Amino acid sequence: MRADNTAHLATAAQRRHELARAKTIRALRELDQAGSPVTFPIVARHAGVSRSWLYTQPDITAEIHRLRTLAHRTPTTRLPAQQRGSDASLRQRLHVAQQRNRQLAEDNQQLRRQLAQALGQLRTAGPPAPVEPATKPPPNHRRSITIGPC
Repeated sequence: MRADNTAHLATAAQRRHELARAKTIRALRELDQAGSPVTFPIVARHAGVSRSWLYTQPDITAEIHRLRTLAHRTPTTRLPAQQRGSDASLRQRLHVAQQRNRQLAEDNQQLRRQLAQALGQLRTAGPPAPVEPATKPPPNHRRSITIGPC
């Protein structure tokens, strides 16, 4: 009579299952970090597992659906996970932009006040004095005539 080897077969099957899960989870992370589309065929090909096996794993199926839905919400090309801005960083960037806008508005107001003062000083000073040319042309020198449009 032969020895019962079913325990070894069950152990090998369990190891294959865990290896397939680990490869699939790694494939999901790599695809997400690369900003690649996440679909069942792509994940199956990347992980080296069958699509039908993916459908039998509820948590992996849910993750694929979640990542696929996330990709459909963003109309542009997805950025890799490491390059996506968090809510806190986006709020910080908005805050810095608002501060910069306030500073530019204040600078603009200051420049307008300075321009108004300079124009006021020019008005009170009166018309500018005529400027004499540094050298006078010789008496026989003809002046050039500019002809404008008719």
